[in-house]
Amino acid sequence: MYILLIVVLVSCNKEGEYKLISTVPDLEMPNNHLKFKEIEEYKNYKIVSTHFRTDKNELRYILANNIAFKAYNKKTPFPNGSKIVKIGWIVEKMPNFTVALEAKKIQRIEYMIKDDKRFSKNPGNWGYARFIKKEETYQPWTKGTTSCISCHNLAKENDYLFTKMQQLQ
Repeated sequence: MYILLIVVLVSCNKEGEYKLISTVPDLEMPNNHLKFKEIEEYKNYKIVSTHFRTDKNELRYILANNIAFKAYNKKTPFPNGSKIVKIGWIVEKMPNFTVALEAKKIQRIEYMIKDDKRFSKNPGNWGYARFIKKEETYQPWTKGTTSCISCHNLAKENDYLFTKMQQLQ
């Protein structure tokens, strides 16, 4: 059955790309009703950047859906439907190369979605969601998104995103 499922997925994909099949928990942010399911295909998004939060000892991968990725590449404003996902990993020293760090386990998955109808009252029309991983299960962040909005206001000149795409030269 698994082989048949993979064959069907590959044959249905008109570009012939490999796609990961993933499911995320059916969770919702309490204050804005953003669902984890809205980014269920995040594993197929493209990595646009990484950064490290020293205060949280957290390596972050920043991914973009195709809409946001095109805007990043063209250096144009992010249109409605743009989704930016941030995956935060706790790091530890690599056991076989101790001068290096590696991602150990996911602490959180956060995302932003641009939607000028649902989030017209938010700066830049961005909605925010945060799902924390504790004891191998995800939970929605119950403290709301006020802190997300106030922090992202610091990046107003970059359409409220801290992350600029890292270009490979």
